[in-house]
Amino acid sequence: MFRVGDKVVYPLHGAGEIEAVEEHEVLGERRKYYVVKLLVTEMKVMIPVESVSKIGLRVVINESEIPKVLNILSGKKGESISDWKVRYTTNLEKIKSGSIYKVAEVARNLAFRSKERGLSNVERRLFDNAKQLIISELAYVKNTSADEASSMVEKILGVP
Repeated sequence: MFRVGDKVVYPLHGAGEIEAVEEHEVLGERRKYYVVKLLVTEMKVMIPVESVSKIGLRVVINESEIPKVLNILSGKKGESISDWKVRYTTNLEKIKSGSIYKVAEVARNLAFRSKERGLSNVERRLFDNAKQLIISELAYVKNTSADEASSMVEKILGVP
């Protein structure tokens, strides 16, 4: 169970901080919810406590794990899937997993693809989403601004 003040990652939305644990009645049922304020968008989301494992909510990585993320971002391109539908589905599943390492693979591979062939609008949005997920988590872990984390990630990937 998480506590108020914990830094967490909500897959597909990014890193945030648990601001409160509240009880609300929805459809005649009282449930506890985590109220999470997301770093980059400053949006607040309510996550049912009993759905945390299904959703994939997790604590942010430790500072000691940052080099692994940066190594993935700066590493060699992974295998390239030529069928865009399969590539998109594979990348989306990696992002949904909530693993920063898998999200870093997606960002790295799409950065390579962007430089080689360009990205479709759909893949551009997926790439931007992957970058934002990484940026939000790194900003929390490094205790820096989202702008500084963004500059670092974009420099490593070699694309804006």
